[in-house]
Amino acid sequence: MTHSSHSPSFSPRHRWKVLAAGVAANAAFSVAFSGIPMTAVLMRTGYQLDNATLGLVLGLMGLGIAVSELPWGLLTDRWGDRPVLLLGLGSTAIALLAMALWAAPGAQHIPGLGWLAAGLLLVGLLGGSVNGASGRAVMTWFDAGERGLAMSIRQTAVPLGGGIGALVLPFVALHFGFAALYGLLALLCALSAAMSWAWVHEPPIVRHAKGAAETVAAPKSGPLRDARVWRIVLGIGILCAPQFAVLSFGTVFLHDFGHASFATITATMVFTQVGAMVMRVWSGRWTDRRRNRPAYLRACSALSVALFAGLAVLVMAAGTHVADSSALRIALVVLLAVSGVCVSAWHGVAYTELATLAGAARAGTALGMANTSVFLVCFVTPFSIPHLLALQGWPLVWLAASACALVAMPLLVPRAAVVAAPADQKLAKTALSRST
Repeated sequence: MTHSSHSPSFSPRHRWKVLAAGVAANAAFSVAFSGIPMTAVLMRTGYQLDNATLGLVLGLMGLGIAVSELPWGLLTDRWGDRPVLLLGLGSTAIALLAMALWAAPGAQHIPGLGWLAAGLLLVGLLGGSVNGASGRAVMTWFDAGERGLAMSIRQTAVPLGGGIGALVLPFVALHFGFAALYGLLALLCALSAAMSWAWVHEPPIVRHAKGAAETVAAPKSGPLRDARVWRIVLGIGILCAPQFAVLSFGTVFLHDFGHASFATITATMVFTQVGAMVMRVWSGRWTDRRRNRPAYLRACSALSVALFAGLAVLVMAAGTHVADSSALRIALVVLLAVSGVCVSAWHGVAYTELATLAGAARAGTALGMANTSVFLVCFVTPFSIPHLLALQGWPLVWLAASACALVAMPLLVPRAAVVAAPADQKLAKTALSRST
């Protein structure tokens, strides 16, 4: 997108306002797509669903996001961040308000499954706009030395919203009903749209040094035709499967198998989201300084493999005796929370790596590709878990999560990339110094 000579002038500090608006947009939508599954036990009762149907409706929002992410990303690269954020957040607020009016169960009426399914699918289709648009804003406003930190801060919006959702939404659904829950989500989206209107603008000046440096890295054929981009996209999506297993059915696992109290379940999911948020910020800053993104991503993948395998072993060892042992219940809660934090800590680093590979001008498309992969997995994961439960119970669920992390590792970071990273960093520094 070209920049008019009449574009408003902004101070260098304005980039932090743009980042704040992007975080608010992602957090508002994350309260919905990460928070609604935290009410899974209440939703199962309120809408009178079985586990298979519950998994389907929880996955539909992810399916909607997956279908819409790439089109929203392409529109973001064409129109810019601001129009897409305003359109997406405004329409999402309207869709949630419609759900509050027509798709919420009450004492005298339980809406048909079609209303709930269509509402969640529509929210996903419209809300998918926030991811690519806010990510492109980060890439265009921040220089290379700050992008890992900035993108990781933006990515903290997902666990931040999830933590708020885990803390607030079950309480609202339990005491005020699902109509109030959907109304609250609509209000959050409307408020974040107001922040985007006030702060999100295209940068008035394209910094030539940054543009020159990224022209070298950006593929001439575009992200859709770059095999390296597709490899990372697939790795990101597959590694999200264990994360979505925790987010969508972690509450059901702790309730049905762990016999945990409502307060314990809420505290566990809030800790998972807050821990993920802290780790994302730390990892972004740490990898910016060390310039070791590939090694960090590989370590997160390997640790996720071990943790989910350990959770499966613990569940098999507990058998049917978990209700008789407080030590076993505590161990299950702790291991699930730690696994959830680990498998959520890498997002900002991976998205920075992907956007840098694609180039800032095409970041919207690349991030849209990644989010399409992520939310296809978001649909498939809760849909598949009830079937895995029917086959071999919770051990198979957590073993499958471990296997996904193992498969994702070589896709996300080939071993050669870890070895070659120091040499690549020297070349990147040389190219940047010459361009300036």
